[in-house]
Amino acid sequence: MNRPPLASELNLCLCHSCGLACDITDNPHECPRCGAPLHARKTNSLTRTWAYLLTSLVFYIPANLLPVMNTSLFGSGSDSTIMSGVLEFWQHGAWDIALIIFIASIAVPGIKFVAISLLLITVQRGSLWARKERSKLYRFVELIGYWSMLDVIVVALVAALVKFQALGDIQPRLGILFFGLVVVFTMLSAMSFDPRLIWDNQREKPPNEEVMDEVASH
Repeated sequence: MNRPPLASELNLCLCHSCGLACDITDNPHECPRCGAPLHARKTNSLTRTWAYLLTSLVFYIPANLLPVMNTSLFGSGSDSTIMSGVLEFWQHGAWDIALIIFIASIAVPGIKFVAISLLLITVQRGSLWARKERSKLYRFVELIGYWSMLDVIVVALVAALVKFQALGDIQPRLGILFFGLVVVFTMLSAMSFDPRLIWDNQREKPPNEEVMDEVASH
């Protein structure tokens, strides 16, 4: 079956720093443009991805249980967790802010946990299931990773708005630190995963070979 040559067959390696396609025949150790070390694949990709993902899951628990901010209005203050903050904004009619915080703080991390776990498990099992769709899933995880800090930004904007209108005061709490760590480690887990591992397992047989196998079995 005709196919274009693979980069490994042409002795080409993509620099992870500047993106240059480097010929590793003569200088296999460093990029000729930026001098960064060259790696044909991300080293220990599965191990590092699992480690970052499990670390983010550990931090996700206190990020949701501990208060992320303390709101003081007219002398009375109260601590708010992520979910209580969402409910509070919703009850006061700020459904748009509540929706943004819910998506950024609850939905996006949950989607990333499930998606990266699915990619890791299927790769480790050598699954041939939906490889093209899994590659698209990885690109989707990378895309939503850029919006992971949206919740922290919203908290900062609300705090600035309250102080600007002299209605009260908002102070960050320990939960926002754990949530920031969740964001960092989920981004590291996505960056550590090598999507080429999806295509490294045994390729499906061409249709003519499948037909020959069926004939031989009968």
